[in-house]
Amino acid sequence: MKKYVIYSGILVVGLLLGWLLFGSSSNEEASNNNSETSNTTQMWTCSMHPQIMQPEPGDCPICGMELIPAEVGADGLTANQFKLTKNAMALANIQTTIVGKGMAEENTTKLSGKIVENEEANTVQVSYFSGRIEGLNVNFAGEYIRKGQLLATIYSPELYAAQQELMTAASLKESQRELYQAVRNKLKIWKLSDSQINNIETSGKVSENLPVYATVSGTVTEKLVEQGDYIKQGQPVLKITNLSTVWANFDVYENQIDKFKKGQEVSITTNAYPNKTFKGKVDFIGPILNTKTRTLALRVVLNNKDDVFKPGMFVSAKIESIKNTDNEVLTIPSSAVLWTGERSVVYLKPNTEQPVFEMREVDLGSRIADTYEVLQGLEAGNEIVTNGTFTVDAAAQLQGKKSMMNKEGSKTITGHEGHLGMESEKAEVVNERIEVPKLFQNQLKNVYNSYIDLKNALVKEELKNAANASKSLLEDLPNMDMSLLKGDAHNRWMVLEKDIKSSAMSISKSSSIKGQRGYFKELSSKLIQAIQSFGVDEKVYVEYCPMADNNKGAYWLSKEEKVINPYFGSAMLNCGEVKQVIE
Repeated sequence: MKKYVIYSGILVVGLLLGWLLFGSSSNEEASNNNSETSNTTQMWTCSMHPQIMQPEPGDCPICGMELIPAEVGADGLTANQFKLTKNAMALANIQTTIVGKGMAEENTTKLSGKIVENEEANTVQVSYFSGRIEGLNVNFAGEYIRKGQLLATIYSPELYAAQQELMTAASLKESQRELYQAVRNKLKIWKLSDSQINNIETSGKVSENLPVYATVSGTVTEKLVEQGDYIKQGQPVLKITNLSTVWANFDVYENQIDKFKKGQEVSITTNAYPNKTFKGKVDFIGPILNTKTRTLALRVVLNNKDDVFKPGMFVSAKIESIKNTDNEVLTIPSSAVLWTGERSVVYLKPNTEQPVFEMREVDLGSRIADTYEVLQGLEAGNEIVTNGTFTVDAAAQLQGKKSMMNKEGSKTITGHEGHLGMESEKAEVVNERIEVPKLFQNQLKNVYNSYIDLKNALVKEELKNAANASKSLLEDLPNMDMSLLKGDAHNRWMVLEKDIKSSAMSISKSSSIKGQRGYFKELSSKLIQAIQSFGVDEKVYVEYCPMADNNKGAYWLSKEEKVINPYFGSAMLNCGEVKQVIE
């Protein structure tokens, strides 16, 4: 027994010595390992620039804000899913919508157009005899004249001779009745009235200068002669139009043709009368498609007895599209869609409770107002991002997930490399470029150059120059030859061109820099997609400011890498970063 007690005592002492020698060091090592693991996995990011990822706390290299702990990988996410912090969601103002729920059925198509004269009411006042204009009573285009009003007095040698013939024939009318009637009829052909002819006959005097009277009432749209001009018989003198009715002309895209028919009711609005809505009906739908713009002409006749509409005025129309009762159409807001090459994508939120997202490719049909028909890729009940879509896409790129420009995914960017949104400044963007003719690229470059002029004007806060630059851009758009495009390229440009035109037109009519910058964000979004898809044969920088548009963030295009912010101007001139380089 004594021997067993000694052995037990030795065992206890050995265990105690082992714990003293190795236990504390193991605990310390475990603690160090845990600390090291924690230090390795815990990353720090910027609430304003979530692409910044650093292994230790500090200040953001872009804006100088203090870094905050970043959420790291979460269990249960698939390879294509990624997670955003609640803070990033709030700062980017990311909003989602349930497809097919809580969305009003939008069956209204919006069109932009222009007021023109009613060509059916146009008249050309001509001279019915040759002569020299001795007096002209119409002073300018835009003057209103009434039927029977004196327009001009003309000296005509032919008419002078005809009056003398009348005097002779009148003295012989008892014996030469047919000759007398022939001379009177000759003067009537020259549009002299019976009272004028009778006055010449009874007075026995020949007038050197004869008056010309208006044959219709209306507004003079063009004065074609001046006092002292010598005119020939049948020569136009004035162009006159009756503006009691006018035409509103609109362009309808090829994929919208089946939505309209003659007689449809149209609601017309204009910036000149922002609180008024005018009614009209579709009077004409052109039978021939414009091969350059791929559009048809649609015309609405408007009552203008109160002289409300002026030719040249821009107007907008809302038309209830012809409903398709055979199939229920699923629609999503246009703000949810990102375009790249042959693909259109949205961001799905598979779990309503968690800020987890994944990219989803969709097939789209016609555009109806601010929505698109979804042919394939989504179902009723899906939750998609409808505001902050570009921000979500940027997060997908930075975390190496499938994104608008990279359908395969790439490695996550960390540290100071992140400020470019790619692995290096010189890296080529993974994008599905559509091959188009060089001529089309050059035409798109003209639009891009006008856009750059617009951007520079917004940087300098020059309202008038920004409006002029947007008008130049609008003048460049009709020169884009759509016959050069085929298949998906044609369809892609047809959709983008409409949105670009709408945004540029809104900028040209906006009365404030703030308003122009709001529409500039929309314009930039669509032009970025166009240049990503087609290219302009030069390097283009896509730049981004997270603080623009009330911290919702906004992109723009630049010819240089240096950031010059068009959304803030001198207030925050260099706020922003390069997100992408389009080679």
